[in-house]
Order: sequence, then C-alpha cells, then structure tokens
Amino acid sequence: MNRVYILGVPIDAVTMHEALARAVAMLADGGKYHIATPNNEILLKAQKNSALKSVLQTTALNIPDSVGLLWAAKRKGQPLSERVTGVDFTEKLCRKLTKDQPVFFLGGYKGTGKKAAEALQKMNPHLVIAGVYEGSPSEKDAPEIIKRINDSGAMLLLVAYGAPAQELWINQHVMNLVSIRVAIGIGGTFDFLSGRIKRAPKLMRSVGLEWFWRLLQQPTRIVRMWNAVIIFPVKVLRSK
Repeated sequence: MNRVYILGVPIDAVTMHEALARAVAMLADGGKYHIATPNNEILLKAQKNSALKSVLQTTALNIPDSVGLLWAAKRKGQPLSERVTGVDFTEKLCRKLTKDQPVFFLGGYKGTGKKAAEALQKMNPHLVIAGVYEGSPSEKDAPEIIKRINDSGAMLLLVAYGAPAQELWINQHVMNLVSIRVAIGIGGTFDFLSGRIKRAPKLMRSVGLEWFWRLLQQPTRIVRMWNAVIIFPVKVLRSK
C-alpha cells in the first residue's frame, strides 16, 4: 500500500473501500492496530508536537481526512486516491460490524457518545454497544477507563478526545486493552453522528468546502480554520 509523506507524516493512499477492507481485516486477525484520521490541522499540530508526530509515523493506517491532504499529495506528484472522512469511515465501518464485534465509545461532549452509539445502532441493528464512557485523556482517569473497556469485551474502540490527546492516549494504552483489536481516534465524529452539529450539504463536502460550513456553524473555530486553510498550504509550499 502506497504512503505519501506530507510534512513528515505518512498518509495512506486508500479509497474508502480499501480503508474499510483494511479495518475489517485488522479486526479479524487478532492483533492490535491504531488507525488515525489526519487532516490539515492534525499535521500542523504534529509539527510542534514531536510525540504526536512519532505516533502518526507508527500507526497502522492513516486515512486522508481532508482535501488539503489531497492537494498536498498531488503537488508532490504522489496523488492520493480520494478523501476518506473520519465521520463516513466510522459510520460505514460500524455498518459492517457483526454481533461478535462489540464497540466501545470513549470521549465526546456531554452525552454525544451515547447518542452517536444509538444512531449507529439504528443503522445496523446487529451492532453491539459494549460501552459508552466520557472519561478524559488525563492519566488519573486511565485506570478506570482501561477497566471499563476490558470489562466490556469490546473489539473496536472509538476515541473522541480530539488531537493530539486521542492519538497519544491510544498509543500509550492500547496494549493494556485486552480484547481491543482496533482503536481509532475520531475527533468530532460523535458530534456529527449524534446530530449535535449538522454536517455540510453533500455538494459542499464534494467540493471541499466543509470547513466553511463548520465555520458558519461554529464561528469560534476561526483560528483553527485559519491554520487549516492558510497556514497549512504555506507550510506545504515551503516544505521540500
């Protein structure tokens, strides 16, 4: 599988179909895998956070979760196949799960994990919700979180603490999670699946303007959007 390095972070050149096939295979083979969903903002954070960058260089799969990554890869002459958003990837993967592949929902904002779990279960009645817990990425909460996950028997762990907290938490603790085979850092995915935040219309998503839609809904994100839309391209243009 081809990987394109953007600002020192490997991004996998996969389609949605290929990414899902990889995740399903990981769940079946008995190992432990970390899947990340990098976007412009996460790559910028990795430039200042060496621990995050190191984790992203060792994950089993880094799906390209922004049109900015597609642009950067094309500029390098190594085009990525397509954008694979974390929200769509999570939803489609959960649609494929069987009753023998329980899921644990960790993190999220005030009940969004529970609502996201319920929404996914409506899409796939065979989906088994092993547990839902907000917790926090703080190390003082880690023993309780690990116990809850281990007691649940979950095979798939969805972590919504945002970057870099979710990536660092998974990297540090996944080997202590007895039954977990795949752990995915999914950022704000619970917000969308729960309906707390409305996704951009499909047309806006298809032309890469989902960031603008989110800015209209959440004006407080303007600094984050500035980084993703302005600073990221500048960094890429200046990189070798």
